[in-house]
Amino acid sequence: MHVEIAQFLRFLDVERNASDLTIKSYREDLIDMADFLSDDGSKKLKPSDVTPVDLRGYVSALHDAGYAKTSIARKLASLRSFYKFAMRQGFAESNPAQPLRNPRGQRKLPHFLTGEEIEQLLNAPSATDAMGRRDRAILEVMYSAGLRVSEVVGMNDRDIDFEEGVVRVRGKGRKERFGAIGKFAARALKEYFSVRQRSKTEEEGKEKATFVNKFGNRLTTRSVARMLEKYITECGLDTRTTPHTLRHSFATHLLDRGADIRSVQEMLGHKSLGTTQIYTHVSTSSIRQAYLKAHPRAKKAQ
Repeated sequence: MHVEIAQFLRFLDVERNASDLTIKSYREDLIDMADFLSDDGSKKLKPSDVTPVDLRGYVSALHDAGYAKTSIARKLASLRSFYKFAMRQGFAESNPAQPLRNPRGQRKLPHFLTGEEIEQLLNAPSATDAMGRRDRAILEVMYSAGLRVSEVVGMNDRDIDFEEGVVRVRGKGRKERFGAIGKFAARALKEYFSVRQRSKTEEEGKEKATFVNKFGNRLTTRSVARMLEKYITECGLDTRTTPHTLRHSFATHLLDRGADIRSVQEMLGHKSLGTTQIYTHVSTSSIRQAYLKAHPRAKKAQ
């Protein structure tokens, strides 16, 4: 198999113009697999002799050796690419790596702020100057509607419906949805509008940007991130907090307080319910309180 691997690496170098680092990674992954099959006593040195069962044994050995799931997934990707080449060249009739699934990585729980921390953050911007009012409006809207930072900077005035308490949001893939504007967010927006700098986007015949800088230009996502960093430092909150943390907090607080997960999925604009389910983590104390309240034999005898 080493001969075919060498041809594949030359193909990557000449035809695909792959980097030296990429070729090095493929070489290590493929030689490791070939050596494992030889050392296993199978002597299957031809690509056509390798079966999915052989590769499952190889993957199992990687797990036993303590390889990270990301490393195993990368090795499987290398095998799939190699066998696509081998099939085109006639070295193999099928791709034995194709049926193998990548190991599922452990999803980390998203960082979110408590209700008290959110309150502290939202009250941090000054209510007496234009920039402070703007910043408070941004934070209130992001938390109220669970917006991504790209969605909040993309807001235009005509997207906001104060009477209905909603804002039209353009999310990923240009998909539109409606986000909720609560009374605190609505008030913050109106206070900001009363002192807002004239939007240059309107002067240029474009949509009137809701959030602008001191020059009247639409804010960028980086500007919002820098603004948030300032208030996080002032409040002494967790430095892991980013604009997306407000979205995480929005979803977590809704679900912890009994909101229907399907409704939260719609509000977040998630295509898959599985993406929303990561927010269903609940504190141990909340679970304990729910148990004590609901289970007929949970309370201690008096």
